[in-house]
Amino acid sequence: MRCVLKSPDPAAEPPPDAAADLADRTARNLRALAGGPVSRLPELLEAMTAVGTDHDLRRALARIAETAASLTGACHAAVGIRSAYGDGAGGLITHGEPPDRAGRPSPATSLEVPITFHGEVFGSLALTGKRGPETHGAPDGRPFTEEDLHLVRVLATEAGIAMGNARMHAAARQRTRWIDGAASVTTALLAGPETRSTTEDALTVVAEKGRELAEAATGAVLLPHPEGGMEVVAISTDLTEAVRAEAYRGRIPPESPVLHQIHAGLAVFADDFATDPRSVSPLSRHYGPTMLLPLRSNGRVLGALALCRMSGGRRFSPSERTLGAQFAAQAALALVLADRHRDRERLAVYEDRDRIARDLHDLVIQRLFATGMLLESARRKAVLPEVRERLGRAVDELDATIQDIRTAIIALQQGPSQVPPGLRTRVLREAGAAAVALGARPAVRFAGPVDARVDDATGRELLSALREALATGRPGRAEVVVDATAALGGRPAVRLTVSRTDSPDDPFVWERPLDGTP
Repeated sequence: MRCVLKSPDPAAEPPPDAAADLADRTARNLRALAGGPVSRLPELLEAMTAVGTDHDLRRALARIAETAASLTGACHAAVGIRSAYGDGAGGLITHGEPPDRAGRPSPATSLEVPITFHGEVFGSLALTGKRGPETHGAPDGRPFTEEDLHLVRVLATEAGIAMGNARMHAAARQRTRWIDGAASVTTALLAGPETRSTTEDALTVVAEKGRELAEAATGAVLLPHPEGGMEVVAISTDLTEAVRAEAYRGRIPPESPVLHQIHAGLAVFADDFATDPRSVSPLSRHYGPTMLLPLRSNGRVLGALALCRMSGGRRFSPSERTLGAQFAAQAALALVLADRHRDRERLAVYEDRDRIARDLHDLVIQRLFATGMLLESARRKAVLPEVRERLGRAVDELDATIQDIRTAIIALQQGPSQVPPGLRTRVLREAGAAAVALGARPAVRFAGPVDARVDDATGRELLSALREALATGRPGRAEVVVDATAALGGRPAVRLTVSRTDSPDDPFVWERPLDGTP
C-alpha cells in the first residue's frame, strides 16, 4: 500500500499577491499544529528564524531539509530546485539516506509539498521513510500524519520566501550589471577622439562589453554586406586566433532564416547554434547557446550583436535574454549618437580649416602679392645690375611662396580624412619624401584644377614619373610643376615638369592626354 500526502495544487488556490498572504497561510498551518503535539513548535520556529537570517541560499535550504526530517521523523528529506526555465533541471539538496539505501525494507509512504512564492513554483520539499520509536529509528511503513503535513507546509513556505528573495536579489544584481555595462559603452563611445574615434573602435567596444556581460565565449557585431547578408566587422573572443581569423569578416548568407528575423527587428535565441536548423553559416559550428540581437534604432535595423557560448555551455536564462535585447537597443542608440558626435567634431575641424584658408587667401597672399609688386617696381628703377638681379630673385621667391600657400589652402579644403587624398596632396608627399636625397625640399607649383581634371589612372602614372625623376637627380634644388591646363595634339592634357635650378640640363617632361575632361 502507498499513501502519498500532497499539498493541493497551487494553481487551484487563489494566487498570492502580497507578503500578507504568505503570513496568513503560515499562521493557518501553525494554528493547525496547536491541536497536536506542541513539542515540535520551538524547533520549527527556531529553524524559521535561522533560515530568515541566512543569506546563503543552499545553507538555508539544507537547514530546512534537516528540520523537516527531524520534526516529522523522516529518514530522507530532499529540496528540489527548479531551473529558471521551469523544466526541472535545477538542483537537489538532501538530508539523510533513502530507506532503500540503508538496507531497510522500502517504505510505503512519502510526503511532497510544492515550494511556491507569489504563485510561482520554485521546487518541492519531499520526505520519505517515516521512523517509528518501536523500530529504534528505522522506517516502519507508517504514513505521515496531518500534523506532519502542516509542519512541512510551513517549512515549504519559508523555503519559497528564501528562494524567491535569493532569485530577486540575483536578478537585481544582474540588471544592475547590465545597466552599468550599457552606460559604460555609451561613455566609451562618446568619450571623444582621444580614445574611441573610429567606427571600428566603437563596434569593438560593443562586442567586448556584450561578451563580458553575457559571460559568453564570443561577442561579435555584424553589419549589412554590400552583396547581401551580414558580415562580422568587430569581434571579441576567448577562442583561438585561428577561429577569430575565420570569424572576422565572415558572412551570414542572405538566405539564412536568422537574417529574416533580424531584419524584422526580432531577436534570435538558440540553445545549440551548431545544430539549429535556422543556422546555415559555417561559423555556427563552434557555438552552443547563442543570442543574435538586432541593433535597432528609430525603427531601423543597423546590424546585429551575436553573443555565443561554447557548445555544452549554460543556456541563456529568460532574464539574460531580456537584458541582452535591452543592451543591444541601448548600444545601437549609442552608436548612432557616437556617429553624430564624430560628425560634429569633423564639421568643427572643417570650419576651422575653411577659416584658416580664407585668412591665408584674403590676407597673406594679398600682402605677399603687394610686396612682390613693390619689389618688381623697385627692380625696374634699380641702376646697378646686381640690385636688379637680387630683386628679381626675391620676386621669384615670393611667387613660389604664393604658389605654396595656394597649395596649402587647397589641402585645407579637402574632404574627410577617410577619403583618399587628392593628386595635389600626393604630389606634395612625393616632393617631401625626396627632400632628404636632394638636400632641400623641391618647390612645387600647380596650374589648373589638378584634382578635378586628372583621373586616378593618369594620376598614378604621373606620381610614378615624378618619383623616378626625383630619385635619379643629384643633390640640389629642384622645381616641380604640374600643369592641368596643357594641350597635347589639340587635346586637353596634363604635363609634369621637373627642372633643376642649379643645372643646365634640360628639364624632365612627362605628359598625357586627359580623356573625359570636365
